[in-house]
Amino acid sequence: NMVVANCTTPANMFHLLRRQVKWTFRKPTIVMTPKSLLRDPRASSTRDELINGKFQEVIDDPNTGKKVSRVILCTGKIYYDLYEKKIADKRDDVAIVRVEQLYPLPEKKLAKILEKYKGAEPVWVQEEPKNQGYWTFLLRYDQFRNLRLISRKSLSSPATGFANVHKKEQADIIANAFSK
Repeated sequence: NMVVANCTTPANMFHLLRRQVKWTFRKPTIVMTPKSLLRDPRASSTRDELINGKFQEVIDDPNTGKKVSRVILCTGKIYYDLYEKKIADKRDDVAIVRVEQLYPLPEKKLAKILEKYKGAEPVWVQEEPKNQGYWTFLLRYDQFRNLRLISRKSLSSPATGFANVHKKEQADIIANAFSK
């Protein structure tokens, strides 16, 4: 009865809205994308992606080696921090998969991607605390029961209120996502 999305690129956001208008039925769409991506130069799209693309419910990592040891599933702006770490550390053994549509969850597409990386450790990375974000939603699906969570500990509020503490926690999340 609705769509919930968290787009990481302008092209995907454009195609999400375009799909919404082109549907022959009406269904509300809730977009969870943070405002900070509007100003982030890393969140950009090419003209070709806007003209010839389509909405991608899941975006697989095109930059992986032959042997992937870990599959990082994430959504939203944390992708860009994870991607920077992957490039900086030259880690082609890690695949970063972006879940752009959270509801209805594209189970078949996610299963196909996880099958592609069979034998790799699947983890869900979120910057929200453990008791917030999409983690508890994903646990409703049997195919994600073997996911390991990397996030902040459970908290009563979404942020610590201290910029230095937030930066350290964010750095810890990114480091843990790539630790062996």
